[in-house]
Parts: sequence; C-alpha cells; structure tokens
Amino acid sequence: MPWVTTSVLPEEEPRYDREPLTTAPTAIAEAPKRARRIPRPSASFGRFLLRRAAALVLLAIGITLVVFILTQLVPSNAAATNLGEQAAGDPAAVAAFEAHYGLDKPLPVRYWLYVKHLATGDLGESALTHAPVRHDLAQFIPATAELGLYSVLVAAVLGIAFGIVAALRRNRPADHALRVVSLAGISMPTFWIALVTLYLGFYRFGWFPGADRLEPGALPPPHKTGLYTIDALLAGKWGLYVQALHHLILPALVLAAFNVSLLTRYTRSAVLEVVGNDFVRAGRAKGLPERLVVTRYILRAALPSVVTVLGLVFANVLTGAVLVEKIFSWPGIGQYAYQAAVNLDVPAIAGVSLFVAVVYITINFVVDVLYGVIDPRIRVT
Repeated sequence: MPWVTTSVLPEEEPRYDREPLTTAPTAIAEAPKRARRIPRPSASFGRFLLRRAAALVLLAIGITLVVFILTQLVPSNAAATNLGEQAAGDPAAVAAFEAHYGLDKPLPVRYWLYVKHLATGDLGESALTHAPVRHDLAQFIPATAELGLYSVLVAAVLGIAFGIVAALRRNRPADHALRVVSLAGISMPTFWIALVTLYLGFYRFGWFPGADRLEPGALPPPHKTGLYTIDALLAGKWGLYVQALHHLILPALVLAAFNVSLLTRYTRSAVLEVVGNDFVRAGRAKGLPERLVVTRYILRAALPSVVTVLGLVFANVLTGAVLVEKIFSWPGIGQYAYQAAVNLDVPAIAGVSLFVAVVYITINFVVDVLYGVIDPRIRVT
C-alpha cells in the first residue's frame, strides 16, 4: 500500500504585537466615549445657525458699505436736493445739514456716521416727498408685501402641484401640456401679460377693478399690519376684506404667472430625480397608498431644491414688481422706486436698495434654516 504523505501545517505562533480582544466590560466602559464622538444633531444645527447668522451680519455690513459708496459717486448736490433751492442758498442751513450728515468730514468718518444713522432708522429725507425715507418705505412696503404674499401663495400651490403631476405622468399628455404651458409662461414678458389681463379682465369684461387697493372713496381698515386684507379681517370688516381681495386678484395672478411656470419646471425636475430611488420603490412595495408615497417619500426628498427656488421667487416678487405696480397703479415699493429713479432722489434710491438687499439676505437665511428642518442630514453635516 503506498504511503500517503500528508503535510501538517505548523501551528501559528502567537503574536504579541496584536491588539488584545476587547472584553465585554471594557467595551461597555468605552461605549459612552465613542458615543460622545458623534455630534448631536441639535448642537451641529445650532453651530450651523450661528455661522449663518454671523455671515448675515457680515453681509449686512458689506451692503451698507456698497450703498454708501454708490451714493457718494452720484453727481448731485445733497444739500440742494434735500433742502430745496431757497434753503440751499442759506449758508447756515447748508452748514447745519452737512454737519448733521457728516458731509464736511473725511470719507471714513462719513461712513461711520452713515452707519450710526442707519442704526437709529434715519435713512435721510426724500427730495421728492420731503418726508423721511423711513416713513415713505413704511407706507409703500406693506402694499408690495401683500401683493407678493398672495402671488407667492398662488405660485407655490399651483407650481408645485403641476410639477408633481407632470413628473408622475412623465411623457404622457398631461406632462406634455404642462411643459408647453410652463414654457409659454416663462417666455412671455410679465408686462405684456399684465396689459392683456388688464384689457380683458377690466376693460373688456369688467370682472376686476383696474387700479388701486380699494374702491374710490373707500376708507382703509384700521392700521395694524398695513396689509388691507389682514387688517380688514382683524377688524371684522368682511365687506372691506372682499373688496381688497378683489383688487388683489388680477395683479397677483399676473405676478404669479411667471413663477408658476418656473416652479412647475423645477418641481418636475426635482421629483424625477427622486422618484426612481430605492426608498420610493420600497414604499410602493410595502403597499402604501400612492398619496402617502408622494407626500412622505417623494415630496419630502424633493422639497429642499424647491424651497430654494421658492425663496428666490418670493424675493423677486417683493423687489421686482415695478412694471406690474406701474400698470395696475398699485401704490407699492415698485412705484416708489420708479419715481425715485426718474427724479434722481438719492436718499430714496439708497433706502430702496437697502430694502432689496435686506430682503435677499433674509430670505437666504430663512431658506438655510428650512433646509435643516426639512432634511435632518443637514443637522449633522
């Protein structure tokens, strides 16, 4: 019988340079240490908010510097513009005006005085209305805010709904129709839509009023917020609320037309990026209702990018409604900015510029906060 040779592997010698196995008591003792290394979501999100707030302050300081430099570059006589030709001929009045606003001092000192006046709410005096710019802005901003609020509300509801429908019915007749309509809405100029709707809705059919916030001779509701619809509701004046809402519908729809198209296209793209993911298929495989899958899985995952566009839409509506307010004779910040630019009212132009800048940086900050609320991953990254 042939010999069978078997090779026996030598036993592996023990290596003392290896790390010993962690015993159960040691693992239990080190578990809290490892847990402390993982940042808490609330602490990480708090640090994120602090960083964004610090950036907000730095942006505000930079904006004041830019506005100040631009106002200094405008070739105008500030004393004559603000005091009038007759008062500008009085050397004592001119000297008092220049001393108050620091116009007789070096440029850095003038900027410091400008910031001090801004901190107290002193934006100068309008050469057109001969009233403080702060007072003018307080009168015109609520009208634009009310118009923008209703416009963004209509745009958000219709745009997000249309975008979801177009994405869930991709390459179907509903999707093609919504894409064509959204492309047309983006392509058509807003002022042309305003003129057409004003002609049809007011002149031809008489369905809507043509101008202003209330009917001629109607008294506004007691001032609380400056928004006529909200103030009328707070005062319990339902007839005045209906009248103010009737005046709002046409300009709000015109402003919303472009934004509905924009939100439809962005929402469709965001939903299409999410709808094919594994967690969506898993939700449907569990037998969840389609409505629940759309709201809990698809829409929540697609919402951060939509919120970004929605924030920019709101900022654009608040600051870019000049043509619509001019066509509908709406007494908002757009009308005020137009008159200030035509008459070279430097303090009013500076006040409007500061308002626009504050709106944009505030909206960006709010969008960043909403990111953390919608998407928990941002709280720990």
